[in-house]
Amino acid sequence: ADHGWLNANHSFSFAQYYNPKRMNFGALRVLNDDTIAPGMGFGTHPHDNMEIITIPLEGDLEHKDSMGNVGAINEGEIQVMSAGSGVQHSEYNKNPDKHTNLLQLWVMPNIQNVTPRYDQKSIRELKKNNVFYQVLSPNKGDDGMWIHQDAWFQLGDFDQTTTKEYQLKKNGNGVYVFVIDGSFTIGDQLLNKRDALGVWDTDKISFVAQPQSQVLLVEVPMYF
Repeated sequence: ADHGWLNANHSFSFAQYYNPKRMNFGALRVLNDDTIAPGMGFGTHPHDNMEIITIPLEGDLEHKDSMGNVGAINEGEIQVMSAGSGVQHSEYNKNPDKHTNLLQLWVMPNIQNVTPRYDQKSIRELKKNNVFYQVLSPNKGDDGMWIHQDAWFQLGDFDQTTTKEYQLKKNGNGVYVFVIDGSFTIGDQLLNKRDALGVWDTDKISFVAQPQSQVLLVEVPMYF
């Protein structure tokens, strides 16, 4: 959907896009690939009982919420908001001359009506080339952020042709593979930039990554 100030690409039914066959992938309800024009953004709006994860790919985004948090999330960081019992927030690209491109994902939580929570963290120190590195999990003490769900997010940045295997963390989970850039092969399926593939009923996935490629792996429960 091109709104002028917002170019929005929805992996699942969202806003004016509705496809009953593409409502969610397990607990993953939303994956939006948004490009926001300079000086524009989303006004104050409410959320509840959703884990909202934002990953800027280019530029930065100013966040304000009803919990009193105000600040910018930048490329190389990850933001998590547990909406829980209810929160309101706004998101703006305050840059006067640069667009912002981000991924925003909504994961359905495994507990309802928690106290709302906001957090953000740099993931630059977690980055390693030619491997998958974790940026989110269910566990507070792990690398990256945590959410109220048995979900794990991994990023992979590859600068050379690499064969890699991903081992799922929990039985009954599936993985939504989203190619940010470049290309990957899973089995006989070639995925290029902004392609995605859902994989489940397996305990591991084998990838062949091409140089200058980046991928996001979203492992979530499939019982939704």
